Amino acid sequence: MSIHVKWGRERLHFALPPPSSKLGQLRHEIAEYTQLPEHSFKLVHAGAVMKDNNAPVSAYGLKAGSTIALIGGGDPLPPKPSSAHSPKPPRTEQATISQIRSELDKVRDTLRPDVDSFLVTLAPAAVAAHVGPAPPSSAPPPKPASAASSGARSPADMAQEHARLGELLLQSLLRLDAITADGEWEDARRERKGAVKEVQALLDKLDGGWRARAKA
Repeated sequence: MSIHVKWGRERLHFALPPPSSKLGQLRHEIAEYTQLPEHSFKLVHAGAVMKDNNAPVSAYGLKAGSTIALIGGGDPLPPKPSSAHSPKPPRTEQATISQIRSELDKVRDTLRPDVDSFLVTLAPAAVAAHVGPAPPSSAPPPKPASAASSGARSPADMAQEHARLGELLLQSLLRLDAITADGEWEDARRERKGAVKEVQALLDKLDGGWRARAKA
């Protein structure tokens, strides 16, 4: 039995640890395999960051086939280019900032309206589950999403939509994390930090509304 670790475009496989094993042990195995410093990355499972290295893995609901997202530490090392490939042109800070803003705009234009519509469909009070002020945005007001269309939806449909939105937001976080800001590119680092914070807040809002529904 194994679990999957999604690292950028890589999909790694590790043996399912015993329920009493500490998260720190699993983190150590992942760090050893990827050659990343143990504290340079986050592990995310089911939309929640696995923070406590002293907690047993059973506390995070890991089971055979579970998928953990590895965020941070940079992208996996790409294969060495062959001599036949021409070198890529050097990146610029402005191009990096444009890449970050493009990713954030996609989240604002597509995922945020879908999340808002999903929470409205879930429960009118679920929108208030997000803690902290909403990030500023010039995005248009929420529009009805196909996944959260009018009419009653079955619990299975709602669970599937929650999983879909959570996975898309995690993928966006992974893409933002893979954008590196070199050397003195303070503006690019500031842009990426703000973008990650905004997308993470939207993911927290989604999961907060889902948890509030489960407790109701």
